[in-house]
Amino acid sequence: MDRLLLHTPRSRWRRRLRRGGPSPLAGRTVLVTGASSGIGEATAYAAARRGAVVLLVARRAEELARVQAAVEAAGGTAAAYPCDLTDGDAVDALVARVLDEHDAVDYLVNNAGRSIRRSLELSYDRFHDVERTMAVNFFAPVRLTLGLLPAMREQGFGHVVNVLSWGVQLKAPKFTAYLASKTALDTWSRIAGRETYGDGVTFTNIRFGMVRTPMVVPTGNVEDRRVITPEQAAERVVRALEDRPVTVDTVIGTVGELVGLLAPRASDALVHRLHRRSPDSAAARGGAPDQPASGEEADRPEDAGHDDQGAEQTGR
Repeated sequence: MDRLLLHTPRSRWRRRLRRGGPSPLAGRTVLVTGASSGIGEATAYAAARRGAVVLLVARRAEELARVQAAVEAAGGTAAAYPCDLTDGDAVDALVARVLDEHDAVDYLVNNAGRSIRRSLELSYDRFHDVERTMAVNFFAPVRLTLGLLPAMREQGFGHVVNVLSWGVQLKAPKFTAYLASKTALDTWSRIAGRETYGDGVTFTNIRFGMVRTPMVVPTGNVEDRRVITPEQAAERVVRALEDRPVTVDTVIGTVGELVGLLAPRASDALVHRLHRRSPDSAAARGGAPDQPASGEEADRPEDAGHDDQGAEQTGR
């Protein structure tokens, strides 16, 4: 057993990096969704710096072209694949094109997402909030992953990183629709990883805290010292690609999860008090819309989150 642990991919790659050797991403294909801005854009740059061939996916073709040009100007290699990930036929076509042009994707980063911050009392007649978040945050990455998995398993290697939120551990109020969709992806991927482990295909769920992207505006506290930049988040994503851990958590998320398990009612009472002290935003109440994320227009003015598929705001 000790011998097996010493020779895991994680320890082997870290030894190689310490010796100044190439990153495990060098020469590999890395597909990043939501690559037009935020964490996805920063991840594309970070992966390209490590020698990866980066495949950029998002809805906005002009923004993808900008990111591709920036990667290439820095000496990297990238290809842009505009796609609305909520369109099942478009996802299937994307998979077919990518596999035709690259044979297989070695690494997949499911980063594109939608965030909605709205309390239950404002959600009784808004079931479409649930449908929208599930469409972007769960159905889209699962469909894309299922499309790419057979080629990964056939080649005997693949790794999937899901950009999630510490909210899946903290069960933060006002994010019922959002966190339900992210928790679904978290659970789906853990089970999938157990089935594909013998084929050399693994999964990492990164449960980020707050990341300073335009999508944090409805949440507030963007100047909090615990808020990290997209570039810092991207470095964590790339380390997860290289080291392939099962999860990447925050201390607060882990502590919150433990408290919820050991003292669930006390945890409920504490979080309820925090919920009462944190009102809904004007956008959630149907007032003036908050600033759209990275140039994307919100589907409706009252949305407190934005269907960006580009700049993921985590840690709600």
